[in-house]
Amino acid sequence: MRHVTRTIRLGCAVVVAGVLLAGCGLPLGTKNGRGPLADMDMQGAAERADGMLYETIGALKPEIEWVHRATTTGSCDVTRYWTVMTIVSEQRRGNFLGVVERFWKASGYRIDMVNPSKEMPEVIATSKDGFGISVMFGYKGQAFFEVTSPCVEESKVAAPSKVANGRAYEGEIPTPNVRSDFWSAETPAPGSTPSP
Repeated sequence: MRHVTRTIRLGCAVVVAGVLLAGCGLPLGTKNGRGPLADMDMQGAAERADGMLYETIGALKPEIEWVHRATTTGSCDVTRYWTVMTIVSEQRRGNFLGVVERFWKASGYRIDMVNPSKEMPEVIATSKDGFGISVMFGYKGQAFFEVTSPCVEESKVAAPSKVANGRAYEGEIPTPNVRSDFWSAETPAPGSTPSP
């Protein structure tokens, strides 16, 4: 069952990454390869992706626990993945996604899709410099963040330099296991309207 679930999650991640990278050839907003990302390589793109995540995570109050999951590279793009270890109850997922979506809008990101699915809700956005960013809930209500760069210069990519605020796991990352008085509460957040 775990293998099937992991395969489904990876498949979803690949589909989302494919959608975000469709037409990748020249960075968005560039002409003949010259523009705001003309001098960026994959390492720089990975660092930019990390910064986008750290800023997004910083908008979530109270703080959540998260860990680095993976880094993948294509012929001219890089994707960083992170896993949230804080248990976000079904009743608080709308609040979680709402905070993230509002922060992305305030940061000038274009919201490309909001999926209000009860089982796997998600939000996908694009930054002004063409980085795709998404957050989704998957198996056992675990939240995942992902950032994919536009096409940049090929280079080696190092692991993130900032240590995750969650514990380190050997091998497979487990389902969420950190309780939060706010995010894990099984009641609607104060001041929010419960879903019908």
